[in-house]
Amino acid sequence: MATSSSGGGNGDGDRPWQSYHTVYTNAKAGMDGVDKERVQKIVYEMSKGSKYFENEKRKEATINQKIEDLRAQCVLLTDEQISFYQTVADKRIIDLEASRDLSKTWLHSDMDAFYAAVETLENPSLKGKPLAVGSMSMLCTANYEARKFGVRAAMPGFIARKLCPDLIVVPPNFQKYTYYSELTRKVFSNYDADFIATSLDEAYVNITDICNDKSVSSEQIASELRNTIYEQTGLTCSVGVAPNRLLAKVCSDINKPNGQFILPNDYKAIMTFISSLPIRKVGGIGKVTEHLLRDVLGINTCEQMLQKSAYLCALFSEHSTDFFLSIGLGLGGTDTPQHKLRKSMSCERTFSATEDESALFQKLADIAEALSNDMHEEGLCGRTLTLKLKTSSFEVRTRATSLQTYIHSKEDILAHASKLLKAELPLSLRLMGLRMSQFYDVKPGRHDPMQKTLKNFIIKDASQSTSCSSYSSDQHLRNGANIDPSAAEESCLSKFESGHLMAVCEPEDYQQSNQIAPVKVCRPGNDASGIKDNADECVPQVHADNEGRSNPEESLTNQNGKMLWWIDDYICSVCGAELPQCFIEERQEHSDYHLAEMLQKEESLNNRRGLLQRESLVGKISPVGDVARKKQKTSKGKFIPIDAFFNRYKKD
Repeated sequence: MATSSSGGGNGDGDRPWQSYHTVYTNAKAGMDGVDKERVQKIVYEMSKGSKYFENEKRKEATINQKIEDLRAQCVLLTDEQISFYQTVADKRIIDLEASRDLSKTWLHSDMDAFYAAVETLENPSLKGKPLAVGSMSMLCTANYEARKFGVRAAMPGFIARKLCPDLIVVPPNFQKYTYYSELTRKVFSNYDADFIATSLDEAYVNITDICNDKSVSSEQIASELRNTIYEQTGLTCSVGVAPNRLLAKVCSDINKPNGQFILPNDYKAIMTFISSLPIRKVGGIGKVTEHLLRDVLGINTCEQMLQKSAYLCALFSEHSTDFFLSIGLGLGGTDTPQHKLRKSMSCERTFSATEDESALFQKLADIAEALSNDMHEEGLCGRTLTLKLKTSSFEVRTRATSLQTYIHSKEDILAHASKLLKAELPLSLRLMGLRMSQFYDVKPGRHDPMQKTLKNFIIKDASQSTSCSSYSSDQHLRNGANIDPSAAEESCLSKFESGHLMAVCEPEDYQQSNQIAPVKVCRPGNDASGIKDNADECVPQVHADNEGRSNPEESLTNQNGKMLWWIDDYICSVCGAELPQCFIEERQEHSDYHLAEMLQKEESLNNRRGLLQRESLVGKISPVGDVARKKQKTSKGKFIPIDAFFNRYKKD
């Protein structure tokens, strides 16, 4: 077992910055020779006393508590239990090894300091100077000259300027970056029509077929692709080639900038490569997971995943354990993922913290316009709108509403988003975002799903009783969870009251959080919008123990409103689906699903209440109907059951 390597004696003494670890102090490509202690000290001094600093301390305390809990679980493991888990792990390793595919060759391309490189390309006077793209609030990227001083992406500009006084900061221009990104994608399409673009500057390319067709090596294809990109754009990229996507991404980071690394399709070569690879180099392992594996189990390299396999099985979920063991074996995706319909689309902006309501609504209008334009380009209309807010104290909240019709215009998006924002004010914000989900394609031949048809009219009652459960089960199947349709229907018949608005407080970084904070129920007031202006009325449905800590296990038994919580860092408390924290987009979509599910339940209840009210009204107007029903009930006993009729006939 391992002891904590963070903190230490100096952490609370003469050098407190040594125990202060943030995203700013993590090394990126081009930062190998940086004086890490100097960077830590400056970041600590510049952050100390700020709301960000306090928020980082709170998150660090949460991580440390998680570490202590896992250590306690390890101590309680008996030799028999460890032996059992080792047997389980060995069997799982054999199964995973049987899935190894060395027949494919994947290439990962990563543009070098992309935004900064584009700015330098269009302004040659910046060449050779430390340059960053962004603002004094936040940097998008930094070139390699700036990285020598410890400047990196996601760092506030004022801290970067302290690290590098000569740093040049230019504002971002995404129109230019998108243009150059499209040029690189045209090159990728020549090698693989189904290439996977993960961002403006990164892509996975399956070069298996082109290597076979041209009878050339993967190294030749990698060099050719890099040269073609440079000829077409004037920009350099770094490339990694490996038998799967996970290793290809790791390889592309080895010889940055403007280099390439080829990992042969050979088992021994892969295991040798993995043996000394730090776990943080692998995509999907962030700061939190790194701390847990290192400080609880002493795992620093990928090879040690296999050595500690029994403890991984004992402490983590099956899904997470498979992920860790796959890393230890050097396994990753080899097949081209099938195209899936987009589940959500979002747009967000970070800015200096402000309480000015007029400025906030103007920023909201800009975000609504950007989201509307993106939806229009893909021909999508959505029905569930989510507002994301990050306060000046770095608390992240989301508010969602389910709409009666599918929308995509700026005006419609802004109208509904403004109501959500109004309910939260007054509030000091530093980030806002909008996300639309529950899409349908606006294509010829497809009718509006909200438009009633003759079939809907005829079987209205049946559809009302089944539509909710059908939607729930379909969505769960898309998210990879098996669910009983009857359970889905029961879940869909909400225990929440009509007119409530659900809000999920999300972590600001899924890779750095162990849970999604609780569902809140906001009771609407009597204003015209139906949403009470006082946000303090939103009370989180969380149980707490005697020491004031939230208790996710107890919250699961709360029948007055389920709380969305990632139990043990991977199990959804609402439906039981397992998603480790490395699946950032999937976890976001999963929370969106539960938002939409609850809102649909409310809508279903509203429809039922309206139907009951109409029936009650009809009953008051037509008393004859009551008499007829009473007469029918009294005549029920005169009918002879069919079995009795035949028995009587036989006797006769």
